[in-house]
Amino acid sequence: MSGSFHIVIPARMTSQRLPGKPLAEIAGKPLVQHVFERALESAARQVVIATDSEDVLMAARSFGAEAIMTSAAHPSGSDRIAECTDLSGWDDDAVVVNLQGDEPLMPAACLDQVANLLESTPGADVASLYWPIEAPGEVTDPNIVKVVVSADGYALYFSRAAIPHARDADSIASALQQGVAWRRHVGLYAYRVGALRAFTQTPASPLERTERLEQLRFLESGRRIMMAAACEFIPAGVDTPEDLERVRPLLAPKS
Repeated sequence: MSGSFHIVIPARMTSQRLPGKPLAEIAGKPLVQHVFERALESAARQVVIATDSEDVLMAARSFGAEAIMTSAAHPSGSDRIAECTDLSGWDDDAVVVNLQGDEPLMPAACLDQVANLLESTPGADVASLYWPIEAPGEVTDPNIVKVVVSADGYALYFSRAAIPHARDADSIASALQQGVAWRRHVGLYAYRVGALRAFTQTPASPLERTERLEQLRFLESGRRIMMAAACEFIPAGVDTPEDLERVRPLLAPKS
């Protein structure tokens, strides 16, 4: 690894839909090891697993990962990563990529892309990615977060609603055919460490509480998020037992 950025993988054992998720077995390895291996394929200078579990800590160290024990009181992965940056002594200007511990199919190229996007945009505090939406049902699905982007690439707003609203179109399908662009936000972030620390010390904002989207706290506090289309498709992560069964054959050794 020779890049100038860090990757932190937050991993907690208390997922409601899949308890013990980081250590769930996939192709003879715990899930978090697959995620760690994806991170190693990137150009990051350092990869750290941040956890609140002794079991995850010991497992990570057993497969050669650098791992840090963090507080069990963190409400989000962002808070866990912020503590990791403090414990690691990283400067405010350093760039850290948040790679969720349930993303074993994350393309390494996207990790490099989001870090390079932030490093090459001095006016941004955060960088993230999106993917074009082509199915009408995804536009109206509140579980799919949409982002509206300015002409110079900065995020204007994130919402679970169908933004932008195609007022003159007969339907979402016809709007898509007419060239209306909807963008699905991909929850992969690169942060400047100072901006992340400030974020975690700021109370949840009104829009964040309304939409249940923590990235809105950055926008409401006046910080800027640079966006770009992902260079590769990012498959869904592992949230449920069904997801676990879906990814197992994809990560099985090739015969």
